[in-house]
Amino acid sequence: MDINKLKGHIPDSVLAQIPMVVQKFGMDTPLELAHFLAQCAHESGNFKAVSENLNYSADGLKKIFPKYFAGTLNEQYARNPEKIASRVYASRMGNGDEPSKEGWKFRGRGYIQLTGKANYQEFDKFVDDDITNNPDLVATKYPLLSAAWFFHKNKLNEISAKGDTDAVVTSVTKRVNGGTIGLTHRIQEFKKFYGILK
Repeated sequence: MDINKLKGHIPDSVLAQIPMVVQKFGMDTPLELAHFLAQCAHESGNFKAVSENLNYSADGLKKIFPKYFAGTLNEQYARNPEKIASRVYASRMGNGDEPSKEGWKFRGRGYIQLTGKANYQEFDKFVDDDITNNPDLVATKYPLLSAAWFFHKNKLNEISAKGDTDAVVTSVTKRVNGGTIGLTHRIQEFKKFYGILK
């Protein structure tokens, strides 16, 4: 598989990270790499976003996180990403309570948003850097590798190996997204990457 065929189709910074992904997680078939890159491209707005955007308005909080922002509580949190993440991610995924602010510290980062202290600690074992104490490295140094770790951990390589159909892209998407948001774009990206790589 010649990953250099991807030049001009993905940012050079992403292309430079692929060999490490192949080495650590064995993503060495056009099929698996195309599924992986399609999901990353969609989740990150074509490899632009490496950190979760939590800058919600009061109305946005009611729509996106109704469980956490009932009544007028949303007004106190609106447009304050640190407070929002600290509340929404508190006491789950290995994070401490809201005052600990671990929800903010371990918010989503990377091309497939790595979220929660437990996931950061697990990913920490795959790299030489201290990710738990330097979580921003997921966004700055390991956005693709952290996404590959998530892909591997959730056995998406096994789903990817089932083929190049829209049904397989849908199965991968459900595991990444929890639903099928952006499915049309994910399918388009998969077909593009697979066509380039095979």
